[in-house]
Order: sequence, then structure tokens, then C-alpha cells
Amino acid sequence: MTEAVKRVYAFGKDANGNNVTEGNTEMKWVLGGKGANLAEMANIGLPVPPGFTITCQTCMEYANAGNVWPEGALDTIAEYRADLEERMGKRLGDAEDPLLVSVRSGAPFSMPGMMDTVLNLGLNDESINGLIKQTDNPRFAWDSYRRFIQMFSNVVMGLDGDLFENAIVAMKNDRGVASDTDLTAEDLQELVDEFKAIFAENVDGEAYPSLVVDGEVAFPQDPMVQLQLAIEAVFGSWNNPRAVLYRQKEKIADDLGTAVNVQSMVFGNKGDTSATGVAFTRNPANGEREFYGDYLVNAQGEDVVAGIRTPSPISKLHEEMPEVYDQFQEIATRLEKYFKDMQDMEFTIEDGKLFMLQTRNGKRTAQAALQIACDLVDEGVIDEKTAVLRVEPKQLDTLLHPQFDAAALKAAEAIGKGLAASPGSACGRVVFSAEDAEEKVKDDAWKKVVLVRLETSPEDIVGMQVSQGILTVRGGMTSHAAVVARGMGTCCVSGCGNDNDVAIDYDAKVITINGHTFHEGDWMSIDGSTGNVYEGQIATVASTENANFKRFMGWADANRQMKVMTNADNPRDAQNAVDMGAEGIGLCRTEHMFFAEDRIKAVREMICARTVEERKAALAKVEPFQEADFTAMYRIMGERPMTIRYLDPPLHEFLPTKAEDIEALAKDMGMTTEELNNVVVSLHEFNPMMGHRGCRLAVT
Repeated sequence: MTEAVKRVYAFGKDANGNNVTEGNTEMKWVLGGKGANLAEMANIGLPVPPGFTITCQTCMEYANAGNVWPEGALDTIAEYRADLEERMGKRLGDAEDPLLVSVRSGAPFSMPGMMDTVLNLGLNDESINGLIKQTDNPRFAWDSYRRFIQMFSNVVMGLDGDLFENAIVAMKNDRGVASDTDLTAEDLQELVDEFKAIFAENVDGEAYPSLVVDGEVAFPQDPMVQLQLAIEAVFGSWNNPRAVLYRQKEKIADDLGTAVNVQSMVFGNKGDTSATGVAFTRNPANGEREFYGDYLVNAQGEDVVAGIRTPSPISKLHEEMPEVYDQFQEIATRLEKYFKDMQDMEFTIEDGKLFMLQTRNGKRTAQAALQIACDLVDEGVIDEKTAVLRVEPKQLDTLLHPQFDAAALKAAEAIGKGLAASPGSACGRVVFSAEDAEEKVKDDAWKKVVLVRLETSPEDIVGMQVSQGILTVRGGMTSHAAVVARGMGTCCVSGCGNDNDVAIDYDAKVITINGHTFHEGDWMSIDGSTGNVYEGQIATVASTENANFKRFMGWADANRQMKVMTNADNPRDAQNAVDMGAEGIGLCRTEHMFFAEDRIKAVREMICARTVEERKAALAKVEPFQEADFTAMYRIMGERPMTIRYLDPPLHEFLPTKAEDIEALAKDMGMTTEELNNVVVSLHEFNPMMGHRGCRLAVT
């Protein structure tokens, strides 16, 4: 099995019980995270079903060639398939004792739920008889076959999953049963025939000539055709829309590719002594040191994540299968110590025997990340420097802002999504103008408001300050709303109209998001850490003093090699920066000192002044405010340095945009509305990077 470029690696034991694994946990760039960890679990003697992994590089070769296989790759896969059959003492498609395999994705970075999986591959109209003969369990065999056809049709062929779910529901209704598990072997055999008919009716034979038999489309009976199409589907899922979007969000490179793990099947759907589930070595929500997870008896892995049935907590396994529970807990503890981090594990129990299908470092909330990092240090598993690297900076940011109550959020459903412009969570009554926000919060019934705007402008600053959160239809991560909200520490979701069906009517005071209508006064909840928008009230919990946070930041301070400065433009932010440990102000943006309601008018007069005398008079009004701010900030900073940037932004950002505001300013300055409009238009920028700002403004 040698080749110039090694594209396939074996893992697990041979027929004599010897470990023949070719990879290890250091090879995640080649084998993907799942393949590398399967290899490592096999290397340390854990019960891992044997299989082989096709490399991430093969995926990219295939994709970059226009979905054409690299020369020799299919031959190598055939060799490793034959080797797996020899190791297992079974053959794919065999009518007497068939081998069944799963085909799963596994990228170098964890991308849960983003790519595709096929289970029970190798079943056909002949091998189903062998499975019945070997297991003496016709119901299990037909259930496995209907699952394979359903999953293959959806994942590989792209057929709508509802076609099959509707058939199952119709069957249950006809038989008068509530659950899939209540269907008999005969019912499931009938479903298999129905599923094959659905497949034949909906697959395009011209696109898949290998599936055409005697002029008609038929479900593939050749296991090698099944295997090749399944591998190609998993390769293709690297570039499906949800995977691409996930990579963009998580900043994962597009050229890594996914490995494919072909693994001998173990069955959690053989009866009441079989099960499948997902478990964590610690609670991923709060970090507590407890065995945490869910499992389903008489089910396969996809049932757990699909939510088709309600699973049982992992603690109940101790009652139902105590020996398996004890073994699993011992393995979980061993894996956490080995990988030195909280583990997320997939497992299957077949006839009372435990098998490990995956382990990886588990995703966790910000609170859990801090708790786990601190606990692992206290337990002597990792040192403080390693602990600092275990928590993502963006997770720390969320700890400094109000958050939705975890239980309440779990019960809510997002009705729209924008850009996560400024972290934190907000719940309030919808208002459509800054003036309304400022006025409404004076009423006890309106203490909390969410300001909803097409986009914000400097006039909205006071309304933004009194709002719990800000939602804009337009704008990006550097829009006025996003930048100002982050500076204020206020939750903001911007650009919710970018990817949603959104209509806003200021006159009627109503906004519709994906068919959900909000009038003024309706409750809305927004999450500036995810960009999600929700109907109604979701309870928020305030950011609290966190002992783990202070301890963790102390470790960060002890290990860092650079100073940490902050942006601060007023005494309040300067004090907050000092309280949080900043060693100075790296940038004080003077333009941010002018947006407050008692200052913006004077700044506008300065910009629109027609003579030097008018400009000086306007500046005289601004000077006391700025002088007081700087004096207070110098006192707060003490010996710490502070870098001040002179007026930099495009001047039109200070000027009003609403007709009534333009008219009022023109009247104050003794100008006509037309004259002031001309000033606004003349200052508008077509290229913000080469606009009337900075040194150009100084020259003027």
C-alpha cells in the first residue's frame, strides 16, 4: 500500500488484535481532527472500531481539479477497503456476513454539524439478508437499511429529507403508533421499498448515469459505488454554504479541506442494551467538573443531534447499564488527562459493549472556559501559561457585558440575524427615534428600550446612550452605530437587512423582519455577541464580578510581552480603562468628545462658519468642554501616557441629516436652509480614505 503521495491511513486493530494504526494526534493537518484523534485513541488502547482515513490534501486535490479524483487515489482507497474487510473478517455487500461502514467528515478544526455523514453503508438487497442472519434481529436490520437509504438520499444525492420523514409519519399514523421504535420489522421493510421508490422518482439519471439500471434510476446496489459517491459527498460538503459561512465566522482557511473517515459500523439500534450519545468530561455551560451529556437507547448517532427523540441525561446510564457507565467514565477521565483539556466525546454501545467514535476539545461558554482553565491549573493538569491560551479573547469580552439567561435563551428562537457589532445582550421595547428613546425611558413602563433605525447618525447619540441596545437595518462593523455602541459598551446588532427580508416604516413606527412585525412598544431582544434578533422578552443577567476573570487576567499579565493600552475619549472611559488594568491611552479620538447634545451644536456652528470670527466664536464654546475633559483624563491617568489625535473624521458626520434639524441649525446661524444644505453636500465624501479630514482638513 505504498504510493508517492500517501493519501490513506489505517487506524485500529487487525484480525489478531494488533494495533495497525498509521497516524497520531499530531497529524490533524493531514488526517483532520477526528481522524487524528481516532488514531490516537487506537494507539492508547481504547475501543475504537477499525477503519481508514482519506487525507485533507486529497479533498483539496479533488476539489481544485473540478471534482476529479487524483490519479491512483481510488485504487488506493480500494486497497484500504480490502484491508479493512480482511481485518474485520467481513466484506461490504456480502450476503452471508456483511461489513457495514460509516463515512464521516473531519476537518483540521472542529466544525460541528457543518459537514456530512453517512451511516450503514454497504447494505443492499442481498446484504440485508446476511445482516438478518448474523444478528437474528430482522427489525434492527431493516431499520438500518431504511436509515441508510434515507441518509444516502439526503446527504449524497441532495434529496429533501422531508420526503422520507413524511413517509415515516404517514406509516406511524397508519399503524397507530407514536414512535419510530414502535414500527415492526415488516413496517420497516415496507418503508425500505417506499424509500427506494422515492429515490427513483427524485434522482436525475442524466446527472448520475451509474445509478441507471435497464433505463430506470435505482438505489445503488454496488457497495463501491455507494462508497465512492459518499466520499465525494463528504468532500463536497467542505464547500457547502453552511460550512463556508462557519469558516468565515471562525476565521478558518478555505484551503485546508476535510478528511474522510471510513469506519466499521457499531450499532446503537440493536435493542435495549444498545445506545448512542454525546458526552463531555465537564459541563460546557458552566465548567463544573461533572460527567455531562445525553444518550438514546436503541438509536443511531444522528438521532441524538437531529432531535428526533428526547434523549436521557448521561447520569441515567448508571442505572440502565452500570458496568458500561463505569467503563465510560474511566475512559473519559483518561482522555481528559491525556489531551489536558475538557473532551467532547461521541460513543456507541452495541449489545452492552462500549465503543468510542470521537473525542475532541469541547466547545464551551465564556464562563465555562474560565472555570475549566482555572480548575485544570489547580488540578496540576496544565500550567498558567497554557491556561491563558485556552480562552479566546472574544470570550472574555462577552463576560464584561449583560448576557441572556442561558435557560431563557435556549427556549427562544431567532427570527433574524445581523452583524454582531457590539457584544452583550439587550431586551427592551422598540422605539424608532433617538428622541422617542430619550423621552420614553422617563416613563417607568418604558425603562428599557431598543433603538431601531435604518442607520444612526450623530444626532442619535443621546438616544443611543439611554437604550439597552441598538438595531440598524443598514451598516457594517465599522458603521456609526457599531463604532459608537462599542465605545459606549452598548449592545448593537447592525445591518440586519443585509441577509433578511426587512421593511421599516418610520411614519407608522413599525418594522417587519422575515414576516415578524414589531410596532412601537413591542418587546424585542437582540444579542450583540451573535447578531441574533428575537421576538419578545428574554431575561438578561448582568455581568458580575468574576473571581476567575481577575485570576486569569493576572496570569495573562504575568506572561505577556507587550504593554496594553486602550482607546478612551472621555473621563468615564479613562477611569474604566485604569480600573481594568490598562497602562495608558493609546488613542484619544478628539472627535468623539463632540457628539454629546450640549456640544454638537457648537461644533456644527464651527464647521458651517462663513468667517474666521464666526469660527472662533464657535470654538470658544467648545473649548471649556474639551479643557475639562482633558484635565479630568490627565488626573485619572496619572503617570500613564496618553496619545491624543486631533480632529480626524469627515466633517459631514457632525452635520444634521434630517430636514427639521437642518432647518433649525440654519435658523440659529442666520443662514438659509439652502445655504446649509450646500455646505452638507459639499462636505460629503465619495472616498473616505482620501476625504476632507486629517492633514487635508488642517490645510483648509
